[in-house]
Amino acid sequence: MTELRIDERIAAHQLDLSPQERRAAATLLEHLDDLATYRAAELAALAGVSKATMSRLFRSLGFADFDEVRAHLRELRSVGEPGRRADQGGLAEHAHEEGNAVRRAIEHPRVPETIALLAAARRVLVIGWRNSHPVALHLRQQLAHARDDVRLAPLPGQVMGEELADLSGGDVIVVIGFRRRPAGFATFLAEAAGTGADVVLIADPTAIEHSRHVRVWLECPVASVLSFDSYAAAMSLVSVLVDGVLAALGSPAERRISAISAAYHRMLEVE
Repeated sequence: MTELRIDERIAAHQLDLSPQERRAAATLLEHLDDLATYRAAELAALAGVSKATMSRLFRSLGFADFDEVRAHLRELRSVGEPGRRADQGGLAEHAHEEGNAVRRAIEHPRVPETIALLAAARRVLVIGWRNSHPVALHLRQQLAHARDDVRLAPLPGQVMGEELADLSGGDVIVVIGFRRRPAGFATFLAEAAGTGADVVLIADPTAIEHSRHVRVWLECPVASVLSFDSYAAAMSLVSVLVDGVLAALGSPAERRISAISAAYHRMLEVE
């Protein structure tokens, strides 16, 4: 069985960590690419925790000490910055890792809960910036076939304040938040949660600190053995979620799809 990476270990243990250990874990995730330049005491200071807390976190994650953490991290690529490594894997390894990533994403234990929320919501707002936007756009497009009142934000030239103004309990906000998120991401999540709507976050393991603002965090890996992050798992997760919504809504969703297809045909929009 492949050894879990440190980001996956943190995600797996997040519910067992104390608030101080979570702060320490977030600092580790932020510095995966340059960890070798720090001492354990410096990392503790960056996180605002004690050296003892940092040491407890290492042990909780299955590492004997900080030297073992650094040895582990030397084998991992940085937290999202593209770049080739001397030991970069080939296509066969890439395909193998992609399969594992897809499996972890679609078998997440909170997928059924997310499907139920999306099916029952009065309205759904799907949000994604930067590299998360294509995933958000695909989710919105697919979900709009199965149910009504699905919106996408931010639209070109728009900001987010007006998008949240009319949301409340009974609505769902799906935020796609993969690494290299924009500044202010945590502030936005807190504001979104304050509307009373249920917030679902689809993000990679580096979003552990942001998960405290949301009802559901669907962890979805994007790390790749190649130079750039891969969103194969994210797109597969979208397919599973929308398929589940379609099954949950049944005949009304099927009639909606038929009506949309008929409109395509009348307007000669697709071949």
